Amino acid sequence: MTRTELARMLDHSVLKPEATEHDILAGAGVVREWHVGYYCVQPCWVRTAVRSLGETDATVVAVVAFPHGTDTPELKARAAATAVADGAREIDMVQNIGALRSGAAAQVEADIAAVVRAVPGFAVKVILETAVLSDDEIRRACHLARDAGAAFVKTSTGFHVAGGATTTAVRLMRAEVGPGFGVKASGGIRTLAEAVAMIDAGANRIGTSASAMLLAGLG
Repeated sequence: MTRTELARMLDHSVLKPEATEHDILAGAGVVREWHVGYYCVQPCWVRTAVRSLGETDATVVAVVAFPHGTDTPELKARAAATAVADGAREIDMVQNIGALRSGAAAQVEADIAAVVRAVPGFAVKVILETAVLSDDEIRRACHLARDAGAAFVKTSTGFHVAGGATTTAVRLMRAEVGPGFGVKASGGIRTLAEAVAMIDAGANRIGTSASAMLLAGLG
């Protein structure tokens, strides 16, 4: 894999709630310098990120209901639509984890579908928070995300104490959604070896706050 190929697969992320405008601008600088494909930020920073990236071809991604996923479908949909209006071109939403674990499949699917309908034509990634799910729950979550019209499933927020991305979860997700669907590994990926392992397991997008470190590792 070349540096350019990896860079186009990265979602460089600046998502900490204490991140300042300086941090957002610095993140945009990383995206520009290393020709990273995507820049993932909190909704309040979407306009700043879009302005900072200027004429680059990087895509701004906004998170929704992050990191807990407990907002109502109406709030998630409104937040997604606002982010797109502000310039985001992809949405990373956190599924209703508690509803999934309660067996409320219809509620989870409706939650995702509300966001998909709110941003027609824009990719929606569904964050599963795999570290707190059983294998069967991961399979069910993948199925519901796909049926609701999402474009990707994503491992983790990176903010849960239970952990982040694992190759085991990525492999399971890829097996469930098949080859034509997106799988994003995110949460604790800070080295080139970890990123490559996730890609080998089936991820076709990597979320990380350590993009420069990963890319520098390719020479």
